[in-house]
Amino acid sequence: MIEVKQVSKKYGAKPVVDRVSVRIEKGKITSFIGPNGAGKSTLLSMISRLQSKDEGEVLVEGKELSQWKQQELAKKISILKQSNHITVRLTVRDLVSFGRFPYSQGRLNKEDWEHVDAAIRYMELADLQDRYLDQLSGGQNQRAYIAMILAQDTDYILLDEPLNNLDMKHSVQIMKVLRRMVDELGKTIAIVIHDINFASCYSDQIVALKDGKIVSDGPTDSIIDNTVLKAVYDMDIPIETIDDRKICVYFS
Repeated sequence: MIEVKQVSKKYGAKPVVDRVSVRIEKGKITSFIGPNGAGKSTLLSMISRLQSKDEGEVLVEGKELSQWKQQELAKKISILKQSNHITVRLTVRDLVSFGRFPYSQGRLNKEDWEHVDAAIRYMELADLQDRYLDQLSGGQNQRAYIAMILAQDTDYILLDEPLNNLDMKHSVQIMKVLRRMVDELGKTIAIVIHDINFASCYSDQIVALKDGKIVSDGPTDSIIDNTVLKAVYDMDIPIETIDDRKICVYFS
């Protein structure tokens, strides 16, 4: 489990994350939702130690983040940011192999390549593994980056808006594979996501933020609620139940 305790971050005098406390439970998908500027991406970056926190604690399996050695933390937590574009021309297989760096330091052995091959197969990229990234569609490209994270073989996977710039078909594909990674591989996934219907349909837990603070967090069913969503988004959002899933009709 990852425990966030009273964590804060300021940019100048402006608090971006303000005394946030939350738990990311093992073996679940936890979605972070909220309007732009709510502090979702900043919080995820602090959990992964990509950004420093001004106050508070982040405990990874009971051990404060600052006490982890970088190489050991990279074997425990992986993160995929929005800006994941690499300028060097790489094949899919090259990219996925980067996920083994915490183990190999760039000198991959047989076991490392087995992890690379397994990740490529899991993401259904075998036919594309020798293609260059700039030859892929947006959905294929995102699957390649997730394969890199999968090859890193961490217990915790943090994803910052992985559906950004994807169409409906590829967004569904990504969410389905994330659900499988939790259910089949026992991964723990925390995801920043804008589409509350994807959060509703695929998450176990939802953390709703606004203005750097948590409005509400808990099981998905308790957060996809008219009162909670109005407090988060400042709008009335009708909710329909379709095939036992709560769907937010926010476009009417």
